[in-house]
Order: sequence, then C-alpha cells, then structure tokens
Amino acid sequence: MLADVLPSDIWITILHHLEVADLAKLAQTSRYFLTLVNEYGWKIHLKANSRTAWSLSKSLQLWTPYAQVRHHTITDRNWSAPRFVARPLASKWTGKLQPHLAINGSRLFVAAASHIYSYKFGRSEDPASAPSIQFECAYMTNRVLQAARDITSIECVPDGGFDRTVYVGYADGTLERVVLPACKPGAQSPVHPEATHREKKPYHGTDAVESISTNGDHILSLSSSGTAVFFSNSVTDSPPQFIELRVRSWATHLSNKHAVLGASSLTPLTVHALQESRISSTPSHILTNSTHDDHPRASAVYGISGAPRSAPWGASESVVISGWYDGVVNVHDLRSSRRAHRIPGVSSYPSGGALYPVMSMCDPWLFEPIYDVSAGGGNGCHIAAGTARHSVVAFWDVRAANRGWSVHAPGNDSSPVYSVKLESSRLFGATQSRPFVFDFGPGAKEETYPPLTRPPKEDGLKRRDSSGVGFYVTRYGHTRPH
Repeated sequence: MLADVLPSDIWITILHHLEVADLAKLAQTSRYFLTLVNEYGWKIHLKANSRTAWSLSKSLQLWTPYAQVRHHTITDRNWSAPRFVARPLASKWTGKLQPHLAINGSRLFVAAASHIYSYKFGRSEDPASAPSIQFECAYMTNRVLQAARDITSIECVPDGGFDRTVYVGYADGTLERVVLPACKPGAQSPVHPEATHREKKPYHGTDAVESISTNGDHILSLSSSGTAVFFSNSVTDSPPQFIELRVRSWATHLSNKHAVLGASSLTPLTVHALQESRISSTPSHILTNSTHDDHPRASAVYGISGAPRSAPWGASESVVISGWYDGVVNVHDLRSSRRAHRIPGVSSYPSGGALYPVMSMCDPWLFEPIYDVSAGGGNGCHIAAGTARHSVVAFWDVRAANRGWSVHAPGNDSSPVYSVKLESSRLFGATQSRPFVFDFGPGAKEETYPPLTRPPKEDGLKRRDSSGVGFYVTRYGHTRPH
C-alpha cells in the first residue's frame, strides 16, 4: 500500500507518538514522509517537549523546527556524557561577595554588593553557532558603598519585551522596582539609575529582603524576620497582602496556584494556596524532610524551585523542589498521599498531616547546606544545586538520581555557590568571586563568552588545552565504592 493512500491527518496523528530517532528514520524513507516530517513532525515534537531556554530564546525564533530539535538532541547527549564548557563570565571581584542571579529572555543580571552586572544574550542565525553571552554594562544602585545597602535579592518582571525591569531587595529592608536604563555596551563606569527609574515599596521595615519571586505580574517578597508580601506589579490591582511567619525566613517560590515559603523551624517548608489573586494565610501543605514521625528536628530551606515544563513527571505546578540545610534536595508532589500522621511539637497543621518527599538526593561526599536549586537541563530532567563549600554544583537526573555528579566552579573558590539558574543547555551560577556558566550546547567558541579583563592565571584559572574554549574544573560522581 502506498503511504499517500491514507489521509495526511492519520499520518500526522501518528507523528505525535514518534521520538526524534523515529522521525529521522521516517523522513529518510520517501519524499512524501520527508515533507510530512519537515512540515509537521518536528513542530509536533517541539510542542510536546518544550524547553526552558532563556539565553537561546531569541535564536530559537530564527531556527527551523528541525534545527531546534537537532540542537536539543545534541544538548541532551552532552548532558548524558556529561560534556560541557566551563567558563567564568568575569574576572575575580575584589573581596568576598554574596551575589544573586536574575534572568529573562534577553539578559542575565548578576547582583553583587551594590552593583548589578548585565550580560546580554546574542542572537545567532546559524544553528551551528551558540548564541553569545556578552557583558553589556554595570549598574550601581547606591553611590556610597555600605553593607546596609547591599543587594540581597533580585528578580525580573515582564515589561513589554524591554527586559530591563527588576525588583531589588536590600539588606536594610528596602524593596524597589528598578527600570535599568539603556547603556552603552561595555561601558567602563557603572550607570546609576536615577529616582525616576525607581519605585520603593515600604513593606519590610528594616529587615533584609531575603527572597523575591515573580509569576507574571504577581510578586512575592520575604524578609529575614518572616514577613511575606504578595502584591501586583500592576497599579490597578488590590493592595498588598501580608503574611507573618514569625520565624527566620529564607526563600520563596511563586506559581499560578501556590506560594511556597522556606524558613528555619520545625516546619521550614510550607505551601499556601493562591486563589483569586490572594494567598491563603494558613498553609495548605506542610512539606517535611523527615521520614520518622516521632523525631522531627528543626531545619532550614534556603532554595526552592518548580519543575520545568518538560519534566518527566509532567508540567505540574504540584511539584516543589527544595534545598535544605542538611545537604538534601527534596522533591515533593502535592498530589502524593505519603504523609506523616502527626508532627510532635507542632500545634496545628493541615488535615492529612505533613507531606513526605517523593524523592530525596544528596552529594554523599559533601554534606553541606544547599544554598539554591534550579531545574531543567537535558530532557528537562535535571536538578542543579548550589552547595555551601568549595564552589560545588551538584547535578541529578531524576530518571536515575542515584547516579548524580558534582563539579567545582571555574577557579575552585572556597565559597558557596549562592545562586543558580538552569535552562535546557546552560547552568548559570555565582560564587563569592565571580559568575560562571556551564554550557552543554553545541557550537561554543571563544567569542561566545565575555573576554576576561585579567590573565586567567592571576584568577586561579587553567585552560583545558591551547585550542579549547573552556577552563579546567574538577568533576566527580556520587556513587560510593562497595
């Protein structure tokens, strides 16, 4: 029977069930199927396997569906190897800083002390050439250097495609919306955003703003003393909503359905339902790290993330990923029925008890606090965690979490990895000394990354070889010998 005897609609339905290798083989069988796969097959695959790709988003718009699938396939293979380019994005800073990252489809912002460093993502028309990451300019939020005005949190918000608007939290409790002005790329002197570009939000008194999360026009900020504020970036919406946790607090995550708060207590990870643009003042879920009801202990959660859209458990907002003080990364599924019946020492909690994790991971060689977590990577299956010592980033593929691995950031600073952002092909991170990237995508060249202002040896960096674009880093697996 000739293939074109059947209606095209039937073949298109069949394409929904084929993997990349199957589509490639089918396209080689005849001109009819080559046309069908090129017209529909690759688009169907991309729609069913969407990727978080901030730094590639502008380039992906220029590439054909086939070129996009090819890029993702090579990237996935590099993750499985693992094979990547390790690069610092800047020469070593002076002093020991506690940087924070924010990212959108145009830029990576690195906030350190009173500076915000902007790295702009290039646009590559050639799928064989990796989109560039280039230093754009620096901003200075305070003209006088003082610890009380150090930036303690930063997050991007939509601004109509300009990708220059951020919410910034400070050590003195100030929270403000800042529109970063356009600047000349590579400018030597930092640009100071004037008052007309800044709007203060007097929500947190003098307590440091530890975390900011955004989801569309909604913003969730959290102070060190446990004051959570939920408000809108739109001036037409309702006034801000305050929730008092009354414990030392660290982290937030905001989705369409939930606000997740991380603190230091017997119940350090709580979920508050979001309905009609308001957050429930009482937790709908308490997420526990313990598997023994009778022996709970106080802990802390420093980093929280959701699952990527293409995660193997589905694009569900019911999945919460968290990094804990005891060095464990937990994955909770709010749909799970595995719960503790009681929590000694806790007077009240949601009906059904505290929710156990469905998956727990750790680096068995480095039981250090987890400072931040992010999800994405190859096939949307990876979790990255910034740890508290030796500039180590730990990775796990949730399809085989017992085969995780860790890697030191370029330069092997004796520092935490304070912040991480993971997309499909790149991991962005920052230590006390510099921001860096691990690039798993194809086509990286020397000009893909910002040039360093000092010789690498002065910053403790070592080239992998004379022709390579990456720097030497130490990687090790999590498997212990028997």
